[in-house]
Amino acid sequence: MSNERRLRPVDLARLAGVSTQQIRNYEDAGVLPPAARTESGYRAFSDVHRRALLAYRALLKGYGPVTATRIMRTVHDGDVPGALALVDAAHAALHEERVSLRATSQALEALAREEPAPLPRSGGLRIGEVAALLGVRTSALRVWETAGLLSPARERGTRYRVYTPADVRDARLIHTLRRSHYLFDQIRPVLEGLRREGTSEALRAAIEARGRTLTARTRAMLASAGALSEYLSGAR
Repeated sequence: MSNERRLRPVDLARLAGVSTQQIRNYEDAGVLPPAARTESGYRAFSDVHRRALLAYRALLKGYGPVTATRIMRTVHDGDVPGALALVDAAHAALHEERVSLRATSQALEALAREEPAPLPRSGGLRIGEVAALLGVRTSALRVWETAGLLSPARERGTRYRVYTPADVRDARLIHTLRRSHYLFDQIRPVLEGLRREGTSEALRAAIEARGRTLTARTRAMLASAGALSEYLSGAR
């Protein structure tokens, strides 16, 4: 380090907009390579730490804190192929999300255009019959009801739930969206739009919003990967 400008924790902290304690935490976590120590025991960072910090902060935007930390720690453990494998895995997972979203879009568009299918018998279906129809547990239907996504009527006297064709359609939509990792708050406006308007506009809007999110993540990951490449090549 004698030929390099010595950097203090506060210098790196100001660069990244974090606390000096966070810089120490980064080194302890392996996000930064080990720092030299002065005779008095203080950390003495160098330009390589500056570049590692910039690379990590870029990785945070594209890959999130868990994966970004694993990538940098793996690099500093001397396993560059392993770090690149983590990058590959993250891109593969994003691709799977995009493929799933495309399939969900096609399936839901078709489903949203369908009229509620006639039930096998008059009077509606019981909860066990709907669960069997969808291939889910009855507890899932109860959770969806508690969340306000379903509101089946109740039989007089027995208080058994009775699912109409529209209820079954909604349950099918919820099941499909949950398998694509949609949150209840994201599903609710889709159902409300279908019930209110009788169209799939809200459904399309939700899918388009998710697509925009994936596109933004892809761009962030590309920029992050570029920053990692610069760090690995020793670019200044």
